[in-house]
Amino acid sequence: MELDPRAEDLKVLDANIYLFVAASLAVIVAPGPDNVYVLTRGVAQGREVALASAWGMCSGLLFHTTLAALGLSAILAQSALAFSVVKYAGAAYLIYLGLRALLSKEEFVPAAEAVPVANLRSFFLRGLTMNLLNPKVAVFFLAFLPQFASPASDGAALRLLALGLVFALLSVIVFSALALFSGVLGDRLNKNPRLANVLQWLTGCVLIGLGVRLALSGRQ
Repeated sequence: MELDPRAEDLKVLDANIYLFVAASLAVIVAPGPDNVYVLTRGVAQGREVALASAWGMCSGLLFHTTLAALGLSAILAQSALAFSVVKYAGAAYLIYLGLRALLSKEEFVPAAEAVPVANLRSFFLRGLTMNLLNPKVAVFFLAFLPQFASPASDGAALRLLALGLVFALLSVIVFSALALFSGVLGDRLNKNPRLANVLQWLTGCVLIGLGVRLALSGRQ
């Protein structure tokens, strides 16, 4: 009795999806600049700011998914100049955010106070910009997504887009949970007013450290 080729393809697809979800969760949960940024934002400025920052970063993943599907991420992977331009722009932006956190008392909002909607939009845009200016994310998507959808097959671009959307959705879930946890932690820490300056300096130093780390890193 001959097996239906379509049934075999579905079995392979299901196996790839399960493997992709497991691998994606491992990547998302692993400590990195994005989740460290969300954690420090939540501890220093509350869950609303952390959620806005996290959702901004996750929105940037949609852009990187599109680049990977169109093959444009290969430009960053192959061009040292293009990679360096984006990398140093991202590093400079992180350092700018860090210095702004250290020097601007008005911008630092304790978790116990309500954060204006306009400020939340600002933090969303910062998270989005931070993600877009990280060339390693684009290169990662170019290397990661094709392992679960052959670029040479029919409809490869749609498969890559679908996988990227799944990755972004998983990131939203994990990062939102991290933002809520860090917000609760920040609420408790902010009961001691003396910790406000410590949290502000922590946020600024972490951002500057992430910027320096990105500037000094290679393409690997």
